[in-house]
Amino acid sequence: MGKPNTANPIQATTGRISVVRDQHLVPLLASTSNHIPAGQPWTGVLLERHQVHPGEIPEHEHPDLCLHLQLSGDADFEWWSGGRHAVERTQPGSLILIPPGTRDRLRWQGASERLILSVAHSGLADLTQHLEAPPTPAFKGNWSLHDGALRQLLTEMGHEARNGWPLGALYADLLTLGLHTRLLQSHAAVPLAASPVKGGLSLPKLKRAMEFINAHLADDIDLGSIANVLDLSPSHFAHEFRHSTGQTPFQYLLDQRMARARQLLRSTNLPVQFISAQTGFKSPVNFIRSFRQRIGLTPQAWRKSL
Repeated sequence: MGKPNTANPIQATTGRISVVRDQHLVPLLASTSNHIPAGQPWTGVLLERHQVHPGEIPEHEHPDLCLHLQLSGDADFEWWSGGRHAVERTQPGSLILIPPGTRDRLRWQGASERLILSVAHSGLADLTQHLEAPPTPAFKGNWSLHDGALRQLLTEMGHEARNGWPLGALYADLLTLGLHTRLLQSHAAVPLAASPVKGGLSLPKLKRAMEFINAHLADDIDLGSIANVLDLSPSHFAHEFRHSTGQTPFQYLLDQRMARARQLLRSTNLPVQFISAQTGFKSPVNFIRSFRQRIGLTPQAWRKSL
């Protein structure tokens, strides 16, 4: 069975978090997002960071689930939706959850910085199918949401995005899975029952292991040195890492070395021999062979093709 297509046509078309206004698809916020690099690695999620100024967003409809995390500012905002109207008091850490299909308008009474995410239905549906749950989950909207676990997930996603996803696509996928799971278990109209824990590393432990690996890409690190960071035996760590991610620690290490090599080839004129050493290969010959096996071109040819 092939991998399901989790792409969202709306996100793919616009490249921005968009809403429907006057029968046209337009960005939710006109300002370009700041501090978020292009090429986001997660599938079915778009993340933007905005400085929001006082003013009104005219009535619009959300085709996808939308989440706000307030990063700074404490001014009230006013909303109208479904014949209801309220003023919400806000502070850093305040959350908003807007289900797909919601029509609303907003009035910001002061400035704030916000992390905004659009979550495509397709990714959520894929998870419900995997868990044999109802395929079309509905969600409860909330203009003043309190959920510490969700806030922590969004904060971590924003941190990864702001820093260019240093831990790679695998960690981004794990964050997306955590987001989907939290939404379905805690904010669906019919909450999804929590699945029993079957082992694996917690997300904080995975992050610590990945951060250690990425900090030592140029070193000849072994399994024991990574496992020691988590106070686990090498065999236990290797088993739990693979159980959690579907990759061995070595596969993840090699992926990150290749990503770092591509970044250096793209953004510098450093010789291949230097890049080889900076990415942990014992010799340029080994580096060139590994690069060609995984990318399909030698490092020199790949650099020339850019």
